[in-house]
Amino acid sequence: MGRKEKNITLQPLEPDDREQFVLDNQEAFRYGATQEFGMRDDHFEEDGEIISRETIERSIDAENAETYRIVLDGKKVGGAVIIIDSASSTGHLELLFVSPHAHSRGIGLAAWKAIEQMHPEVKVWETVTPYFEKRNIHFYVNRCGFHIVEFFNSHHPDPNDPESAEDDMDGMFRFQKIME
Repeated sequence: MGRKEKNITLQPLEPDDREQFVLDNQEAFRYGATQEFGMRDDHFEEDGEIISRETIERSIDAENAETYRIVLDGKKVGGAVIIIDSASSTGHLELLFVSPHAHSRGIGLAAWKAIEQMHPEVKVWETVTPYFEKRNIHFYVNRCGFHIVEFFNSHHPDPNDPESAEDDMDGMFRFQKIME
């Protein structure tokens, strides 16, 4: 395991960095899936991508979305998209990714802690991740303090994503973190 990085910053996504943000996000998700399944992965959303451009852009463009670049020593090493619902004091982590070249250095955890500090008004955080993403499940549960609260699958579709019931969805875990 590499050295732990704590000196990260979150910088709002600049419009001229949007395309690279999408590509970097796709690279990180593709890396996770190929590490888990090898090149035989059949969990792709589009043309060899685990996460589609449409999914990423829908997150970036969502109402109340905040999109950040994770920066370490002036270098972009990841990104995050969150949505804050002030009326209910909830936050949703739409996307969080770290470049495969910067894994296992504590960057994701440092970024997550920075997000929590930026939004002390959030009482409950939520996110989802595919059942096969063992690295993400470990990260959210064991590192960030989330709990698995629901398992979406073909027998129990996500009510916020009706299209998932039409797909032969393998399954998604819904995570929740109640803040102290």
